Amino acid sequence: MSKEEVFQELRKIYKKLEPELRVVHDKEDVYYLNAGINPANEKDMFFGSISIKKSYVAFHLMPVYVEPSLLAGISVKLKKRMQGKSCFNFNEVDFELFQELEQLSEAGLASFRKLGYL
Repeated sequence: MSKEEVFQELRKIYKKLEPELRVVHDKEDVYYLNAGINPANEKDMFFGSISIKKSYVAFHLMPVYVEPSLLAGISVKLKKRMQGKSCFNFNEVDFELFQELEQLSEAGLASFRKLGYL
């Protein structure tokens, strides 16, 4: 399976959240979303992105950085995909993990809503 196919499957997760977020980039190799204005610094609040890298596809989800407690219930399998505090790397489609990532993204959106970033 190609990285482009992985990218497109991951992109479906964020497309569902798009109505409440602002698309910054929607290209063949990068999809980038911002939430609203961060009241602390009055700048756009990064929500997440998906980008094709040399050997994997990176899925960034900023709400888990802002509120690490969102990660409390994730599976060991998804945890193994983490790189840093808010990035998950994939080199193949895994619908089970993508479903979990979708739920985590929805929880992140709810968290940002509660924190006033939307």
